[in-house]
Amino acid sequence: MSPTSNLPGLPAHGHVTFLGAGPGDPGLLTLRAVEALARADVLIAEPDVLDVVRVHARGGVDTPLPQAADGTSAGGDGPSASAAANLVMEGARGGRRVVRAVSGDPGLDAYAAGEMLACAAEGIPFEVVPGIAAAVGVPAYAGVPLRDAQGTDVRFVDARTASERCWGEVGASDGTVVVSTSLDSVAAAAGELVSAGRKPDTPMTVTVAGTTTRQRTWTATLGTIAQVLKQAKVLPSPDGGQAVIAVVGERSAAAQREQLSWFESKPLFGWRVLVPRTKEQAASLSDQLRSYGAVPHEVPTIAVEPPRTPQQMERAVKGLVTGRYEWIAFTSVNAVKAVREKFEEYGLDARAFAGIKVAAVGEQTAAALVAFGVKPDLVPSGEQSAAGLLEDWPPYDPVFDPIDRVFLPRADIATETLVAGLIDLGWEVDDVTAYRTVRASPPPAETREAIKGGGFDAVLFTSSSTVRNLVGIAGKPHNVTVIACIGPATAKTAEEHGLRVDVMAPEPSVHKLAAALAEFGARRRAAALEAGEAVTRPSERRPGARRRRAAAP
Repeated sequence: MSPTSNLPGLPAHGHVTFLGAGPGDPGLLTLRAVEALARADVLIAEPDVLDVVRVHARGGVDTPLPQAADGTSAGGDGPSASAAANLVMEGARGGRRVVRAVSGDPGLDAYAAGEMLACAAEGIPFEVVPGIAAAVGVPAYAGVPLRDAQGTDVRFVDARTASERCWGEVGASDGTVVVSTSLDSVAAAAGELVSAGRKPDTPMTVTVAGTTTRQRTWTATLGTIAQVLKQAKVLPSPDGGQAVIAVVGERSAAAQREQLSWFESKPLFGWRVLVPRTKEQAASLSDQLRSYGAVPHEVPTIAVEPPRTPQQMERAVKGLVTGRYEWIAFTSVNAVKAVREKFEEYGLDARAFAGIKVAAVGEQTAAALVAFGVKPDLVPSGEQSAAGLLEDWPPYDPVFDPIDRVFLPRADIATETLVAGLIDLGWEVDDVTAYRTVRASPPPAETREAIKGGGFDAVLFTSSSTVRNLVGIAGKPHNVTVIACIGPATAKTAEEHGLRVDVMAPEPSVHKLAAALAEFGARRRAAALEAGEAVTRPSERRPGARRRRAAAP
């Protein structure tokens, strides 16, 4: 019988999944890992991988941190590893589904095998979900292939435990060597390889924070790596103990890496971009920014509250059900949310829209309707705005339109463009306040300091109100921060607040705005490379930024 199966006659135990969380990029989790996390009752992970895996766990999952003997949480060595093993066994003995997440791959973790053996000894069923090992994933993100068509030999070395014999073997080889070490031990590892027979001019790359937007890679040789890190002011550093992956061999040569460095060459790589919208509003925009290599930071500038007098909204929703309207027009995601909440209050669902034509001002509003179960009949074919919606809106025709009335649920501060345009087309409009917009509470002090102190590389302004509200709740962005605006009106408001506008969208769309910022970043990067200068982020231009960068999370 398999050691992972319960024995007959014994009480049923829980189940343990030993899961590889990969080298750092949350997107590298496997589908199987995400499935296991969604079913977990207990999630046990070291601090360095907890944020990567926790987002996929269900609400209410127990996440005890392994504690060292002094009561503090610690990394994967010694007392903390023993505490993690105890937590695994405790959860499984209690009949719970336990996920034990480790960095990289469980097969390369120093302690996972011992925990598996402990499960087997007690008849606790377990499974292993492999992850991408840092020694493989990090070189891929650094643009350093480990093999080529000639079938180059590849050796993996952990510098912390490598013996003299191990160094001798890899030193005598002419294959690729992947060394797992720490930043302040890279030069020592290079020295071991030279002493063992490798030539000092053998190419070497060193990557820190691999597969994350904090990744940095230096290209040198075994003989020059210490000098390169010193000239780059990377060492000496209080963070010298952080893990790095070094690749030694011809495939890590500088000329080849320049062509293959796909990750660090993204147009907004590592840029901290402030998005003054709620997480719900900014979801697709933030995903787009991540695809450009940016780190989006959402800060709500407005809060949505119910109307002061809800009777008007209640009458309109009842009229929707009783056939008062031919059309309902949604001009924002918040309008969809307001109507949906009122529907749920009355026990209604999307079927109440039967026989009513539905319009959405843009793609995001349309997506919110589809999530509600409603497919809009009209979305602007051109500009995603009230003006764009009016361009496609049909005039009232008494022959084809049995009812001449439009229900328009919207914000209390909305403009009159759509109302006036619909009236000009012959429609009667019930202009109803579905929600109020008020200025949001100030963000945390750390965020306010970053905004005013130049800690953000760019900020996206999607309306004039986001400019006014952000300045009002958090202060004016630093002059090194790139200011990107969705259109001329927003740009004018930004300039009135003393901001220099660097980027403007070619048309009023948040996704066009993000693309315009990416184009700006690409031009900036190309100019630096053409001038033979290091590619830096805008925030690194402020005084003291380089010193603070080493300590940044």
